[in-house]
Amino acid sequence: MYCKNPKVARGGFTLIEAAVATVIVGMGVTALMTAVAAGSRANGAGRNLAQAVFLAQEIREWTLRLPFSDPDPGDQGKPPGPDGTDPQVFVDDLDDLMNVSYCPPRDGQGQPLADMTGWTQRITLTWRDPTSLTTVVADGASDFIHVQVDVLNGSRMVLSTGWLVARKE
Repeated sequence: MYCKNPKVARGGFTLIEAAVATVIVGMGVTALMTAVAAGSRANGAGRNLAQAVFLAQEIREWTLRLPFSDPDPGDQGKPPGPDGTDPQVFVDDLDDLMNVSYCPPRDGQGQPLADMTGWTQRITLTWRDPTSLTTVVADGASDFIHVQVDVLNGSRMVLSTGWLVARKE
C-alpha cells in the first residue's frame, strides 16, 4: 500500500489558482483604465468650460466699453439692431450686437480670434423694464439691456450666461 508523505511540499500553482489570480489582476487593470478614461473626460470638459468662460468674458468686456446709443448722427432714429453684414463686422454701439453670432469668436475689442475655429459666440440682446429687470420690453424702449451670450464648441452648448448693461449717459 502506498502512503502519501505529509512532509513533501507542493511544487507550484494549480490551474484554478492561476485563473483566479488572472481574473483579479484583470479586474484591477479594467478599473484603472476606467478611472483614467473618466479623468480624461473630466479634464476635457473642464478645459472646454474654462475656454467658454474666457470667450463670454471677452464679449462682456466688449459690451461694457461700447456706447449704449449709436454715436453716428446718420443712424440716429433707426431701429435697434445691426447696421451691416452678418456677422456684424462694424460695431459702434451696443445694439449692433443684437442677435449676432461670431465664428471664429471675438476678443474684448471685437477682433477675431482666428486660432479658435470651431467655437461660436451667440449674442442676444433684450431691453428690460427698469422697475422689473426680468420683464422684457420693446427693443430700444429702456435704458437697460440684458446681454445673453451662448458659447458653443462645434454645435454643442458649453456655456450660457448673461448680464445687464445700463445707459451711462
